[in-house]
Amino acid sequence: MRLDNRHLSEIVDVPTPGYARSELSCGIVHFGVGGFHRAHQAMYLDRLFEQDPQSRTWAICGVGVLPSDARMRDALVPQDGLYTLTLKHPDGVAETSVIGSIAEYLYAPDDPETVIAKLASPETKIVSLTITEGGYNFSATTGEFDLSNPAVAADLEPDAVPKTTFGLVTAALARRRDKGLPSFTVMSCDNIEANGHIARDTFTTFARHKDSALADWIAQNTCFPNSMVDRITPATTPELIDEVAERTGIDDRWPVVAEPYTQWVLEDSFSDGRPQLESVGVQVVGDVGPYELMKLRLLNAGHQTLCYFGYLMDYRYVHDAAQDPLVRKLLRDYMSSEARPTLQPVPGVDVDQYIDTLIERFSNPAIADTIARLCQDSSDRIPKWLLPVVRSRLAAGGKIDCAAAVVATWTRYAEGVDEHGDPIDVVDPLADSLTRLARQSREDPLAFVGNTALFGDLAQQQGFIGPYLWALETLRTKGARELLTELLSPA
Repeated sequence: MRLDNRHLSEIVDVPTPGYARSELSCGIVHFGVGGFHRAHQAMYLDRLFEQDPQSRTWAICGVGVLPSDARMRDALVPQDGLYTLTLKHPDGVAETSVIGSIAEYLYAPDDPETVIAKLASPETKIVSLTITEGGYNFSATTGEFDLSNPAVAADLEPDAVPKTTFGLVTAALARRRDKGLPSFTVMSCDNIEANGHIARDTFTTFARHKDSALADWIAQNTCFPNSMVDRITPATTPELIDEVAERTGIDDRWPVVAEPYTQWVLEDSFSDGRPQLESVGVQVVGDVGPYELMKLRLLNAGHQTLCYFGYLMDYRYVHDAAQDPLVRKLLRDYMSSEARPTLQPVPGVDVDQYIDTLIERFSNPAIADTIARLCQDSSDRIPKWLLPVVRSRLAAGGKIDCAAAVVATWTRYAEGVDEHGDPIDVVDPLADSLTRLARQSREDPLAFVGNTALFGDLAQQQGFIGPYLWALETLRTKGARELLTELLSPA
């Protein structure tokens, strides 16, 4: 059964949009339409459209910028933006629905002017982003915007046709300013601490090097709310496509699968209005900081805690590793003893219960999330999620044995060869240098963590290098399981 507007009424065994999609208009333009966006933000808006007809001016126009986004164009455009979302429960129940909140999809390399015109339209009130941690083009160590990035440098040339998200968004903001229109809100939905502040800094820095007066206008008129987002969303596999087709009869070119749990905490700071997302479970608050800190240092850093140990212990799925008693104890020790003391009070949240829930979420076999996915792009993730815990604990004189051991397993993983001599596919923008430094650390033990762009001065801090070197040596001489056994044994 084809999935598009024409055939939507023929789908009877799966929930489909109960609203007329022909009545939707796009108040949101979203950059980075991937699995997470479609399992999260687009799902919330679909819920909102079901219950509130007045909200249907907030439909999404998706935008792809990268060459890899052409695949999403080729999947969504023939389907009129429709796709299936399948929630996998721990008891094996699969709950599939059709999501209809993406009303349009534009691929910027095909026609940059159409994208800029869409952004500059008075209908567009919010520009949202899931462009990954690396998409903000800043150093995790210094926080500085990378003006040497060739794509960014090209967009900063006079009269350049914009090709990056930065170039497209600022070109549209310039048009809105010139027409006397209000600024849209730039709403980051990426897993970065203070993501709104990061978005403000990076977009404003780009604008200042393009047009300083525009940068001043953005600083005065554009809101960049912080947010915290959470839903485990594994990559779509060919097996999922076949499963959805067999179970539902729907031919979906790019279905999405996710866990049942979802959370979105959003700062109430908008330039030109917003949808009433609180009516569908979004926590709209004055300060997102405590919530995002909890999530990044427990869930995201928890994933990093699990994935390298898990891979080196021959696990390939997250749930298999998370069900290992040693890995569960590692997760609990890291979260409770090392990460939790670095958190702020979180209104309305029982942190002990949150930790219990995280470990059970990791253990959900129905999701079949891969360890390889969690190991990707570590050079973006470790400095933003785990190393802030290390620095905070060192400053307070606290223990960091678990976190240091995680860095040691990353070092060992980055060598690109496992304990059986089989190759490891290190998927990271810095893979070549990481592998070189990881292998060099067999002769020079601090070579890997001596990379100041990633680790700052941690290689000079005895409180870190002591447990790190012990863990690395134990890992190389005895293996990952024995390291865990010794690490977690009572002193």
